[in-house]
Amino acid sequence: MNKEIINVGIVSKGRLKAESEKIFKKKKLKIYSDKRELIGRIKDRPNIRVLFLHAREIIEQIAIGKLDAGISGFDIYKETEINIQKKIKVQKKLNFGFANLVLAVREEFIDVFTTLDLDEVADEFRKKNKRLIRIGSKYPNLTRQYLYSRGVTNFSIVKSRGATELMPAISTAELISDITSSGQTLKANKLRILNDGEILKSQACIFISKKNQKKKGLKWILSILSR
Repeated sequence: MNKEIINVGIVSKGRLKAESEKIFKKKKLKIYSDKRELIGRIKDRPNIRVLFLHAREIIEQIAIGKLDAGISGFDIYKETEINIQKKIKVQKKLNFGFANLVLAVREEFIDVFTTLDLDEVADEFRKKNKRLIRIGSKYPNLTRQYLYSRGVTNFSIVKSRGATELMPAISTAELISDITSSGQTLKANKLRILNDGEILKSQACIFISKKNQKKKGLKWILSILSR
């Protein structure tokens, strides 16, 4: 009888991919794949497939059970709708991929240092410009929740599809919320993080599909990776 296939997703490029592969290698589960292949294999474990995907796609595929487990960012998980989060279990937080989702404003907003300041300026901006102040972001859900919880409501979110930190420079947004590890890119683009502008602390995590969590093969690989 063939063993059931276990599908594990890891990010397809960048630091998260390199660090994820290190974990597998450290646990004697080295991933083998051609540079152009999007599916990796583990020696002597033919029932385990490693799929190289975008960080957001990993979360989506775990939620619907197409992936049994995966490594992605906590920020990506928390940005999803609640009904998706309920289908996923955070198995373990890993010691890499640390970053913060923050709210940053253009340096010329000299009177905005806190969300309380932003609330006042946003109201004035609406009255003066006959439109809402714009916030560029790839994290509309988390940004909206964060600002509403602080009583800030006079804003609109512009979905970012590229370099979010450039949006104020090309006048597609007045503020941004973005993920950052050091804040240097924000500073280089003349953006300043609000004093209370930390929306979420993030790091890489192992996520599993609640739908598939009883699979024996999944339990085995998690017991190795979670040590």
